[in-house]
Amino acid sequence: MTTTHQSSTKQDILEYLLQHSQATAVELANCFDLSPQAIRRHLKDLDTEELVLYSVSEQPGMGRPQHVYQLSKRGKERLRRTRGEGFGDGYGEFAVSLLDTLAATVGYEQVKTILQKQWERKAQEYRERVGNGSLQERVANLVQLRKTEGFMAEYHPVDSCSSAKDSFIFIEHTCAISNVAESFPSVCGHELEMFAAILPDCNVERTHWLNNGEHRCGYLIQAQKRLIKE
Repeated sequence: MTTTHQSSTKQDILEYLLQHSQATAVELANCFDLSPQAIRRHLKDLDTEELVLYSVSEQPGMGRPQHVYQLSKRGKERLRRTRGEGFGDGYGEFAVSLLDTLAATVGYEQVKTILQKQWERKAQEYRERVGNGSLQERVANLVQLRKTEGFMAEYHPVDSCSSAKDSFIFIEHTCAISNVAESFPSVCGHELEMFAAILPDCNVERTHWLNNGEHRCGYLIQAQKRLIKE
């Protein structure tokens, strides 16, 4: 195996852990069609670099305990850098510092008003670029827009008894403004409002939140039911 292939496999492991929150060596081996031994060597290297963390899971019966791996904070930052996502750590810290300075100068409430105006402006821009197609087309366009801004985004139809074209889960595995969100969590509320404004004929509900310690931000997007006049 070449060094490039090894690097690619390690990157694939990090990507998988980002999307699935956690995995065992056996699960990763099955996913990438490699032996568990080969995967464990990669995981050992990633652990040495402090890019992954693991806990021990006891197996029922006589099964041997397994290590369950997750991304570390450093691993998430590595992915952001390799993907070229967001502002990067330096710019993110600058943005937070700038907002802190504004809050100290004009007051926290004034900064919240400024952020609200910014999100309203962003919502208008997004709505024009998302277009007026079907709900699936608009959600797909939204995913592409978020990707260009550094978010690792995707969407899936909801598996339910209702029609798949009426309901979707929109997911962001990474946040390009995570540094700002940690210090000014109100931006997450504005983001939810923005998605609702972009899709005015839909109900948008947050289902997962990175700021709550979950491994992704998730939103349930459902088309509003139209009342039929008799």
